[in-house]
Amino acid sequence: MLRSRVIPCLLLRGEGLVKTVGFKAPKYVGDPINTIKIFNEKEVDEVMLADIEASKQGREPNYRKIEEVASECFMPLCYGGGIRDISHADRLFASGVEKISLQTGAFGSLDLVEKIATKYGSSSVVVSADLKKSWMGGYRLYSAAGHRKLPKRWQAFLKDAVSAGAGEIFLNAVDRDGTMAGMDCAMIREAAALVSVPLIACGGVGSLDDIKAGVDAGASAVGAGAFFVYQGPHRAVLISYPKYQQLVALLGSDSA
Repeated sequence: MLRSRVIPCLLLRGEGLVKTVGFKAPKYVGDPINTIKIFNEKEVDEVMLADIEASKQGREPNYRKIEEVASECFMPLCYGGGIRDISHADRLFASGVEKISLQTGAFGSLDLVEKIATKYGSSSVVVSADLKKSWMGGYRLYSAAGHRKLPKRWQAFLKDAVSAGAGEIFLNAVDRDGTMAGMDCAMIREAAALVSVPLIACGGVGSLDDIKAGVDAGASAVGAGAFFVYQGPHRAVLISYPKYQQLVALLGSDSA
């Protein structure tokens, strides 16, 4: 087993998968089921699936589509988007989802995090934090659903989420989303020093070296989107994933 997980992060919009740049201009990149089948063949560690419209539209998750994806997924599946009540989590876990990712549902109150962690265990709940650079050079907590920066300090949000029962933190650099220009290692280092649970860092991966840099900065796992769905300078859509031995050479394994 790899010492650090490498996780494809897929964005669901309607019935299809899309990829964004800076959380904008979603571009269709394929069918969710076909993509999952490819990742099955490539023996991917884990997959994260986020519905980018559910919370924005104030609706519940698309349970039918999620169940279809989960039934084809041979690896652990983490889902986020539109989860505002424990009953939503109940339906998702019953559909085959192994982890729930919360962001909008955790901003107002962390009660839902606590409820899911109490019922299903901390390892089943991930709290997602999108960070965007401010003009002053620091980072601000960003609401993907509301397209706005939030007043609460992101450091406090991460600590409170862990205290409420979050088993993992998903940290995403908004400004690097889809750019493949390298990870924000300074942000990762600061976040890793704050929390005692695994940190999944995402945003900017464009090479295997970028993945290694994220892990070296303190991430327990690295997530990526564009790196796994695009190929070449013209960004032709091609689903890919590094060979296991490449990742072992890069990150090491528990058996090494």
